[in-house]
Amino acid sequence: MTMKETLDLLGKILTNILTALYEPFGFSLLLSFLAMFFYLYAYESIGAGKGWKIAIMTWYQKFKESVFFRKLFFLAFVTSLILFRTLLNRQLWMNPLSDVMGGWGIWGTVNGEQKLTTECIENVIMMVPFSSVVMWTFQEKMEKGLKKILWQSGKITFCFSVSIEMLQLLLRLGTFQLSDIFYNTVGGVLGGLVYYVAMKARKHL
Repeated sequence: MTMKETLDLLGKILTNILTALYEPFGFSLLLSFLAMFFYLYAYESIGAGKGWKIAIMTWYQKFKESVFFRKLFFLAFVTSLILFRTLLNRQLWMNPLSDVMGGWGIWGTVNGEQKLTTECIENVIMMVPFSSVVMWTFQEKMEKGLKKILWQSGKITFCFSVSIEMLQLLLRLGTFQLSDIFYNTVGGVLGGLVYYVAMKARKHL
């Protein structure tokens, strides 16, 4: 691959990732905000039934005081970004099983021509923050040690990815692809590695 092709690839990856983050940003923020309202109602319904003003004040106080609440909010935000990308903003497909194997490289064939595609790289990058935030949010319940962290993060991301692919299949929102599951799981393992390095750096600092 030449320098120009490398730069084009990096530029396309960056553009696609920024677009994927920018388009659903406001919607994901709102969805996360509402999701945490449900969390408060389910687990700490002290201000329930006392009006919107009290409910919003309770939400704000909890966000201000509880580290776990802030972690959950951030996890809900990252998850909603992924769901928007994979499910909530997809067109209906006539045959979700039309490309089960999916694309495994950065080159794809479109109308008989080889074209650069960044889908596999995006699938890896997309899951890195997800698994990192999951491990960070529930770190008290997670086992310690690099191998166990990588195993847990990979397992969590694999289950999440399979769930998304099955929903795509059942709801006809996109195509079921094994390559997506593989690359998402790789991204999840990398996210576990990022979490491990960040925790080690935090302890040293």
